[in-house]
Amino acid sequence: MATFKDFRNNVKPNWCPGCGDFSVQAAIQRAAANVGLEPENLAVISGIGCSGRISGYINSYGFHGIHGRCLPIAQGVKMANRDLTVIASGGDGDGFAIGMGHTIHAIRRNVNLTYIVMDNQIYGLTKGQTSPRSASGFKTKSTPAGSIESAISPMEMALTAGATFVAQSFSTDLKDLTALIEAGIQHDGFSLINVYSPCVTYNKINTYEWFKENLTKLATIEEYDPSNRELAMQTLMKHDGLVTGLIYQNTEQKSYQEHLNGYAETPLAHADLQLDQEHFDKLAAEFM
Repeated sequence: MATFKDFRNNVKPNWCPGCGDFSVQAAIQRAAANVGLEPENLAVISGIGCSGRISGYINSYGFHGIHGRCLPIAQGVKMANRDLTVIASGGDGDGFAIGMGHTIHAIRRNVNLTYIVMDNQIYGLTKGQTSPRSASGFKTKSTPAGSIESAISPMEMALTAGATFVAQSFSTDLKDLTALIEAGIQHDGFSLINVYSPCVTYNKINTYEWFKENLTKLATIEEYDPSNRELAMQTLMKHDGLVTGLIYQNTEQKSYQEHLNGYAETPLAHADLQLDQEHFDKLAAEFM
């Protein structure tokens, strides 16, 4: 059986020292081992940004896509090979700006994969511009007088879009983050896990210390029930989204694949794609 060390490779991450993404990488590797995967059972699909590099740092199948497009690729991979565990990953700019349309539709489609967003509330790779998760008044190179836009609330958005698994964590809480990724992998449907992953270089507001002072663990809220969607929304609104843990899970709704008529049990990746000459000639004749 594989251990988390089997999901390591010889590629050294070039994230800034102290970046929260190191912990996200470690949590993915630990979670994959804990649920009994082998490296050849896992595909990590990433987008653009600092977070997008993660697919090259894990010993598994990997695909580094283009900005905001990791989810279409990840859904295609899962549909072509249902035997693979698929994890899509990106940053808040990747998933909640240029990729927001894909995020919304992946949520409502409920394809069986896990989407991990590394939320640092700024554009890090392009050297520190305001992102959709930056708070109103946030000053960056692109908003020197302070952002006049309000920050998007991704967890509330996910609930509104019909998500069946919504969770949030903090990169310093490796145990909690690992457990949430395990639960997301095992959930039959689309799992969204937003991870507060501080940028130590360009975001001097939303720091590790800031999150420690402002985050509330759902486990400390008496009688919190993650199966109650209305309570989940109320709790998010009460705490301005600054909660960690399993926010909501719906185990009753079927995944996209279960609704799809004719979805073969044998993955396309393992199917016999050879055409006999007669069949080929018949197909070619349609275009003559």
